[in-house]
Order: sequence, then C-alpha cells, then structure tokens
Amino acid sequence: MSHTYSNLLTHLVFSTHDRRPCITGEMRPRLFEYMSGIARELRTTVLAAGGIADHVHMLIVTPPSLSIADALQEIKGGSSKWLHETFGPVFDWQRGYGAFSVSRSNVPSVVRYIERQEAHHRKRDFKQEFLELLRRNGVEIDERYLWK
Repeated sequence: MSHTYSNLLTHLVFSTHDRRPCITGEMRPRLFEYMSGIARELRTTVLAAGGIADHVHMLIVTPPSLSIADALQEIKGGSSKWLHETFGPVFDWQRGYGAFSVSRSNVPSVVRYIERQEAHHRKRDFKQEFLELLRRNGVEIDERYLWK
C-alpha cells in the first residue's frame, strides 16, 4: 500500500504537579490555545481542550508517525515553559498522564465531557475522576504508585 491511513483519536488527561490548583480561570483559555498551537506544529489536531485548576483534558488526533509520549512531552514541556515566561510563578506538570483511545462515534460525547469540566468537578475531584476513567477503560492500577 502506497499510503498510510489512520484514525488515531486519544483522550489525554494530565495534572499539575501534586495536583496543585494553579491553572487560574484567567490563564485557562490562553493555555489551551497555546497547547493547541504546539499540537498543530506536531501535525496533531486538537478536537477539544479543557480542564480546571489542577488538570487538563485534551482530545487529539495524531499522525501515525507521532507517539502519544512524544506528543505529550512537547505539549507539556512547551506549555510549562510558556506558563513560566508568561505568568511568572513556578509551574510544573505531573510526570505521568492518562491516554485513552476513543472511537470516532464517541467523539461528540468526549468533547462534551471535556467542555463541561467545571460543572463535572462540582461533584467529584480529580482523583475520583481519574480512577473512574482508568476503571472504565479497563486499565489495571496499583494505587500505591498512582499518585506519586
């Protein structure tokens, strides 16, 4: 076959270091736009980006030549540097992340989920949400290491 065809949709979830609530409402739209710009440079499409003070969700479409780990290294590293330069305070992302495959038919519901993060988190915190995402996606976890 002379061409490669793919449909690689991934729901990403990652938190601030120690889940500190340091992503203010003022910086959120600018942060999501900046992260989307990094993704575009990687030939990655961001279908949705959202979150609250202590974590971010993104729904992305990646080319087959780019691993999720490499995409996140660029997005998290570049946005962390930008946050330091733009807003001044020390900012770091947590080292790990969640990455969950999404079927094309579930894109609208995942986009709605990401867009409604503030309302969603009136009922549950990030830890509860992340554990639920892991369980729903069949990811085996060892809670002794999950929050380090």
